Amino acid sequence: MRGGAARVLVVVLGALAALWVAGPASAHVGGGRAGSDFAARVLAVDPPMPGVSVRVLSFGDEFEVVNPTATDVEVPGYSDEPYLRIGPDGVWRNANSPATWINLDRYGRTSLPPDADPAAAPEWVRVSTEPQYVWHDHRTHWMSPDLLPPAVAADPTAEHVVSEWVVPMAYGGTPVQVRGELTWSPPPSPWTVWPLCAVLALAGGAAGLLARTPRPLGALLLLGSAAALYHAAATPEPPASVSSHAGAVVSALLPALTSVAVAALGLLAARRGRGGVTGLLAVVLGWLLLVQGLPDVDVLWTAHVLTAGPALPARAAVVVLLALGVGCVLGGLAAVRRFREPGRRRAPHPAADEPVPAA
Repeated sequence: MRGGAARVLVVVLGALAALWVAGPASAHVGGGRAGSDFAARVLAVDPPMPGVSVRVLSFGDEFEVVNPTATDVEVPGYSDEPYLRIGPDGVWRNANSPATWINLDRYGRTSLPPDADPAAAPEWVRVSTEPQYVWHDHRTHWMSPDLLPPAVAADPTAEHVVSEWVVPMAYGGTPVQVRGELTWSPPPSPWTVWPLCAVLALAGGAAGLLARTPRPLGALLLLGSAAALYHAAATPEPPASVSSHAGAVVSALLPALTSVAVAALGLLAARRGRGGVTGLLAVVLGWLLLVQGLPDVDVLWTAHVLTAGPALPARAAVVVLLALGVGCVLGGLAAVRRFREPGRRRAPHPAADEPVPAA
């Protein structure tokens, strides 16, 4: 390998090491699922709470309240016992409320301690100094992981309203109802996703194995980096509980920006006819694309996508990340073997019994 290619390899591997330590980033900052057939939304807050933000996250799996005002928001538990106080002094949670323990798990699979009693006097524990809180409120999502709602099981080809839910609150002593709905939508047909995956994976392999020049492989690198950049740009706003929004967004953008840099180097190498270097960078980019796409693989078979933009391009970006990631790895390995850099082949050594001409 020439000195220039070796330097490129060292720089790229250093960037990959940094990304590996940081851990793979996904488009849904804060973790959780990237796709689901369920979706929940808030329809009304009655009466309104000026300045208070209320929303459901992760398709209804989590409920968030952000209250920067000087007035407390109080949230009762499932037996109408005191559960949460969210306000200027942060978040206080009643340790004696059964909801405190039930809401720790997405499906409520938590054993209650002996003193968890809705009739007991509240024991307030401060759980945050910030006026915001996210929890699993079991009224906003479907609670049976292995069982579809009856209406969905009867007709899984149609959209359904699974439930119309209410989360009660109090704002400055005034009762408030947060009303919303949980819906279910049929997942996309496999024939709309998997053929495209196969075409992209085969295109990457063919570009490295069959093309006469490395330019087709370089063009595919550009497509992969564009998908990575869109995937990161469509990152939805993270929950307020994420300690650093800027840091979370940067962690999602870092793999995409690295992908753009690697693709630019690969395209430049391809235009110069450096097939071996192009193949090497294709392998690196393929790995990067897979790191970004694999955490979101569930969007390939679910109806809804966690994204800040339209669902279709977000789903297409994940398809490109995964399928072209595989294609770039295969095509890159093939290109490294097929293309030889000028000057790489050395002159054969003379045989031991052959005379060596005198200088």
